Amino acid sequence: MFKIIEKKQLSAGVFYMKVTAPEIARNRKAGQFVIVQVDLDFGERIPLTIADANAEEGWIALVFQAVGASTLKLSLKEAGEELPAVLGPLGNPSKIEKYDRPVLVVGGGFGVAPCYPIVQAHKAIGNKVIMVICARNKDLLIYVDEMKALADEVIIMTDDGSAGRQGVSTVPVKEMCESQCPPAEVIAIGPPIMMKFCALTTKEYGVKTTVSLNTIMIDGTGMCGGCRVSVGGETKFVCVDGPEFDAHIVDWDNMMMRMKSFKPREQEDFHKCKIGLGIEK
Repeated sequence: MFKIIEKKQLSAGVFYMKVTAPEIARNRKAGQFVIVQVDLDFGERIPLTIADANAEEGWIALVFQAVGASTLKLSLKEAGEELPAVLGPLGNPSKIEKYDRPVLVVGGGFGVAPCYPIVQAHKAIGNKVIMVICARNKDLLIYVDEMKALADEVIIMTDDGSAGRQGVSTVPVKEMCESQCPPAEVIAIGPPIMMKFCALTTKEYGVKTTVSLNTIMIDGTGMCGGCRVSVGGETKFVCVDGPEFDAHIVDWDNMMMRMKSFKPREQEDFHKCKIGLGIEK
């Protein structure tokens, strides 16, 4: 049922897959995600944001980074093969409001891809959108052309200055917050540390800031509790209460500590996987 109809590599370790999933394509909204299993033999359940979809053609697009055993196995799938299980759409959709000031969307690394449907949704209701795309270097930039075709303005930031401006995400965020027309909302998606510092920057100026969290997740329905985070002093489950939250009240340090819980096991499985698949380190 979930046939891979297109696959391409966007950057080092980052892959794009277009998968047939008619029901999900018809019902998904910006900000939602799916749970994917590469195999049904007790295979890991991977949460992946829906990066795009076409209801008429019946497909969804997934963008992921091969960082663990399961995502590595997924990256080895080719067009024409099938995924045994794709569950969704899950999570709450993005809250899209009409503003009289710009929406600033900040994407870091492969977190730029989940920004795409959110930018689409804001443009659909007439908001001005400024997109900031961040990466360590030019070879890790993704979705640049797609965002330029959609957003009103695109700012490229690289750590080493090999493309766009040299610097990190907080540089243009701070500039926008101090401008004569500060953003009505900042939306940040990317590595937790990037989102944390975007939140710290905007909090100083009182700018509404939303983040999409991608924590450890197993069932995606709120039963396991693996994705729990502290938001405003309350325990929330990313899969059913999120994935989007007010960035200013997320307990970032606690979340990042919890995300390291299975790191040793992940590395062990990753190396076993590469040995079993005959892949050189």
